[in-house]
Amino acid sequence: MHRELRPQIQPDYAGQLAGIFADGGRLVIAADGEDVLGVALYRCYRDTFSGTKFYVDDLVTTSSRRSRGVGRTLLDWLQQEARRLGARNFILDSGTQRTDAHRFYFREGLVVECFNFRKSL
Repeated sequence: MHRELRPQIQPDYAGQLAGIFADGGRLVIAADGEDVLGVALYRCYRDTFSGTKFYVDDLVTTSSRRSRGVGRTLLDWLQQEARRLGARNFILDSGTQRTDAHRFYFREGLVVECFNFRKSL
């Protein structure tokens, strides 16, 4: 299900997650019984710009269950967790092509505050 957002995920998904967890990443899952409806990968850390920052690497719901509250539930939980951890800022990036996601984020009160620049190495 995570591959719906990230098709480049390595074949050894568990190994990739283990490395991310070792770097401080955490994962939360929204499920209905055995069915995974959504996942969010996040981390909380400090930097000189934001102070304590809660950063969401990935937030995805399965395409068959979108617009049914799963994303909102995950987003609400993530923001509560950010507050619990003392974060001053809640941050996520979203690809420019993800216009449906952007509508959702705007509706949920998130704003665009900066550009994210990238260069492949």
